[in-house]
Amino acid sequence: MSLLLELAGNKAKARAAAKELTVAQLENLIAGFTNALEKVKEEEEARLAEEAEKSARAEEIAQLIAKSGLTMEEVALLSTPKNSANKGKTVEPKYRLEANGQTHEWTGRGRTPKVFQEYFDAGNSRESVEIK
Repeated sequence: MSLLLELAGNKAKARAAAKELTVAQLENLIAGFTNALEKVKEEEEARLAEEAEKSARAEEIAQLIAKSGLTMEEVALLSTPKNSANKGKTVEPKYRLEANGQTHEWTGRGRTPKVFQEYFDAGNSRESVEIK
């Protein structure tokens, strides 16, 4: 790739490199570069058309917002998804157990802590450790 960049930037080096090729090889090389050039131009045109379309849609949306009497900030604020009411809030413990001189609390959600599981496996009920 660096050889191509070097030849593209220096006509004298390109002519010198061309002298090493046959006419058929040069024609094949030129045809390949012509095809590559056309492809790059098509891709650039498609990119520019897409940008123009996005710009037109953005202008249309801006006009609709202006007609509605809202500002862009208000639209952004109103369109952001709301977090659920309970997300991030802590849950009060539902169960409390005194074991080995320590107090253990559990919300009743998720996996049962080992201390509580051992207590329940010993034949005790959840209601006996429920916080009232």
